[in-house]
Amino acid sequence: MNRVIAPSILSANFENLKQDLLACEKAGADWIHVDVMDGHFVPNITFGPLIVEACKRSTSLPLDVHLMVEDPDSMIEAYAKAGADRLTVHQEACVHLDRTIQHIKSFNVKAGVSINPATSPIVLTEVIDQLDLVLVMTVNPGFGGQSFIPNSLKKIRTIRQEIRRLGLDTWLEVDGGISQATLPAVLEAGANAFVAGNAVFNHPEGIETAIRKIKEMF
Repeated sequence: MNRVIAPSILSANFENLKQDLLACEKAGADWIHVDVMDGHFVPNITFGPLIVEACKRSTSLPLDVHLMVEDPDSMIEAYAKAGADRLTVHQEACVHLDRTIQHIKSFNVKAGVSINPATSPIVLTEVIDQLDLVLVMTVNPGFGGQSFIPNSLKKIRTIRQEIRRLGLDTWLEVDGGISQATLPAVLEAGANAFVAGNAVFNHPEGIETAIRKIKEMF
């Protein structure tokens, strides 16, 4: 099973964003994760399409854009045109999830769906075969630096079993509290894409050491 690490720029140093992105690339990161927050679906406000454009100019790594927003359909086109390679929306925010997935794909962008800690994976049953990625939130969305929620492991296992049953190659991504301490359990549960913010950008030995140590566990 291929495994990838996607450093989250939510924890990056925005005085030196390009340098941080280049350090991630040099260290062997696979994707760059961009958490878009609107101040409604989650409390914080973060990045508009201009930041995605800036990231696209600064790194050759694919941009994994996560829309934690109340009305994702109104934003998909802007982020797709800004350079997102993957766009992930929240099931909880989509009234017509199938339509939203097709909207993403209409821009030749890979489509993902995320579910919050209190959401059952059963909500993905009718769409999982259309998805390029499922993102399990292992913290409540909206803030960096939270602690991993252990009950998420059961959900990850359930989704991995369904992906295997259907013979899909869908990425199973996790976001929240991912570090060298929590990674073994998440790997065992079946995730294969890992978003890491604080564990990468605030590592005491620097970005390159952080990514190397995480990838050594793969």
